[in-house]
Amino acid sequence: MDGTRIDGRQWNEMRPVRMQAGYVDYPEGSVLIEMGKTRVLCNVTYQQEVPAWMRGKGRGWVTAEYAMLPRATHSRTERETRGPKGRTQEIQRLIGRSLRMAMDLEKLGECMLLVDCDVIQADGGTRTAAITGAYAALALAVQRLQERGLLAVGVLRQPVAAVSVGLVAGMPCLDLCYAEDSNAEVDFNVVMDASGKFIEIQGTAEAFPFDRAQLDQLLGLASDGITSLFDIQRKLIDNG
Repeated sequence: MDGTRIDGRQWNEMRPVRMQAGYVDYPEGSVLIEMGKTRVLCNVTYQQEVPAWMRGKGRGWVTAEYAMLPRATHSRTERETRGPKGRTQEIQRLIGRSLRMAMDLEKLGECMLLVDCDVIQADGGTRTAAITGAYAALALAVQRLQERGLLAVGVLRQPVAAVSVGLVAGMPCLDLCYAEDSNAEVDFNVVMDASGKFIEIQGTAEAFPFDRAQLDQLLGLASDGITSLFDIQRKLIDNG
């Protein structure tokens, strides 16, 4: 398939992806992920307690919080000082669900790993970047906590990563930037584990319905993109 996109990429080309470990000194795990112009800071905090509703069950918990800085976008947005809005809640629940698929909560024991995902700059795909960076930060935190004897071996399961795909001007595209996402006829957020299984698929038609062949094509495109993200995660974690 021919044709270049608004930023010069091919239809099946990811934006440049960079991950920097240890961006913040104090968290148990810290990763700054950049996907094109989107930048998300992911920090992991270890707490030797679980939510009240989980106490005494012998299982751990992994959860996430998500926020966007006021000037992460072209114009300033208000801070959510009165609690997270609906979109924010939906995104942080998605991140939490995705990360729990990466962990053996029984082996984790009665402790909690809290992942803060803060968007420094947004240019599309903030939730998928957050999931991808958050897993890397989580894996680094687990390494550090295991070295300190605080977590058991085997607590991590399959790596997790995510990417967006969509139909833009009728063309299937991988890893949408904001200009593409805001004009897409169909857009999806896809979360997968390293075995190739889907964890979550969020998709909708914005302009016209899509058929099964288009769905299969978009999921295949997402799978290819996520496979490349696993390679970047692995290199970062191995050097962490």
